Order: sequence, then C-alpha cells, then structure tokens
Amino acid sequence: MTVWLPYEAWRSDLALPAGLAVDVWDGTAEPPASVADVRFYVLPYMAGSEPARMMARMPSLEVAQTLTAGVDDVRPQVPAGVTLCNARGVHDTSTAELALALVLASLRGIPDFVRDAARGGWDGRRRDALADRTVLVVGYGSVGQAVERRLLPFECRVLRVARTGRAGPDGQRVAGLDELAGLLPEADVVVLTVPMTDQSRGLVDAGFLSRMRDGALLVNVARGPVVRTDDLLAEVTSGRLRAALDVTDPEPLPPGHPLWSAPGVLVSPHVGGNTTAFLPRAARLVEAQLRRWDAGEPLAHVITATY
Repeated sequence: MTVWLPYEAWRSDLALPAGLAVDVWDGTAEPPASVADVRFYVLPYMAGSEPARMMARMPSLEVAQTLTAGVDDVRPQVPAGVTLCNARGVHDTSTAELALALVLASLRGIPDFVRDAARGGWDGRRRDALADRTVLVVGYGSVGQAVERRLLPFECRVLRVARTGRAGPDGQRVAGLDELAGLLPEADVVVLTVPMTDQSRGLVDAGFLSRMRDGALLVNVARGPVVRTDDLLAEVTSGRLRAALDVTDPEPLPPGHPLWSAPGVLVSPHVGGNTTAFLPRAARLVEAQLRRWDAGEPLAHVITATY
C-alpha cells in the first residue's frame, strides 16, 4: 500500500505500520512515479493549489488527509469515493495564540509604538484594555474554544456563537447564528473563527458591521472571504471600526491595497497555524491516521457534506 507524505523526515520519524510503501512529495518538485498507486495522500501544507489537483491523477486513492483545518479549497478536487480528513486540532493552539496577540496588539496600540520608535516618538496616551471588555467569538469549534480559553484569564466577558445554539462544554449557552445580530452590539471585540462554507462566505457584510458598536475591533483568523473587504474598508476608513486580519480577500494582499494603509488596521500574512507547534502536532495526527487506516478502523476528522 503506497502512502505519500509531504516531508522527507517523516519517512523515518513517524512510527508507521509495517508494509507501507512511502513516497515523499512536497507539492513543488516532479511527483513520484507511484502516483497511480497511492492510496493514502497527505497533502503538502500551504503549497498552493497543485497538491489538490494532483488527486485527479490518483486512480487508487482512498484517503486524502489535509494538514489544514479548512478544506474549502481542497474539497471540490476530491474524487468521488475518496475520504477527506482535515487537521482539526493541529492548529488550534497557534491560531488561538495569534488571535489573542492581534487583539492585545490592536487594543494596546503596539503597531503605533513600533511606528513611533522608528522616528523616536513618545505617545503615552491612554489605550484600551482587554480587561472588562466583551469579546464575541463567532465560530465555536475547536479553534473558537481555544481562543476562549486564552481570553478568559484576561478578565473579559466572552460570548459564543456557533452554527446552531447549544450548551457549551462548561454548560453555558452557545448562541446560534440566528442570534448573532442581537449580540453584535454588545461586543467590543469580535473574533472570527468560522470555517469557510457557503453559509459563512460574506457573513461579515455591511449589515453585520453596522451592528458593531463604535470603536469595536474585528479580528479575522478564519478565512478572508468571510469578510466583504469593501464593506470593511468603508468602516475602518471612516474610523468607526478597527480590524486585525490574519486572512484577507484577496490573499496574498497585494502591494498598494487600501487595507495596508487603512487607519486602525493590523495585517498579518496568514500565519495563524504556521508556527513551531505545527510539525510535531501534524506528525502525531498523520501517524495516528495511518495506523487507523492500516487497521481498518474509522478515521478521525472525516469531512462530511454538512461541515
């Protein structure tokens, strides 16, 4: 049984079941000659669109395992009959860390400090604290829950929204999307952690933004198209809202795009999951998935039509 892995080190570092034939493809070089035989394919991380298109050349493929939590760009390329699994949990910690960093940097004015330091400026005016603020987390999956766990020690109030209302792990209520409009005016900070779906595409539009209170901060660590860029630009350019964006639409954000120079906007280059925590956690996931597959056991994190 042939398996494709994205990293050469994994060939020896992973405790793989005996009898697997392993080839390595990072998504950039010429693909291995075993393309017709591969049955379990671990797609390279952040390697563009070619790795997903490669599945069309794999007639024996049974399982496609991404190293990303989001699969919106991969799912349309998955052949019929192939099981698609995502990397739920691998990026939770890193993405939550960045979400918190973006919130704190924006509220406390860290970008202004960096710019002032370059010219020797000293601006000691009062800044916003996270303490005593209300944060609304939109998308209460594993990433959203990881964000909440990091927010709570900062003595802020956290509201949660998921696709449907339910009780959270702590027994407290998680509101449904149908309740979102009523919660937005309560929030000083709105953090987006929703997956990219037809329902979430363009979720943050002019109507959504108009319901946010004056001076509120929008943080997007989900996917760029969740936010309608022109609608956001109108609000931040006026100075009514602020934004911290790890993802944008378009992406990469081209030089000269208005978001780069918009007041109150902090942009990071889609690095929420790409930290030193990624590879060890990804390796553990892939190792466990291959063991399950080899043993004929159910795979974890299978993506269904209702994801």
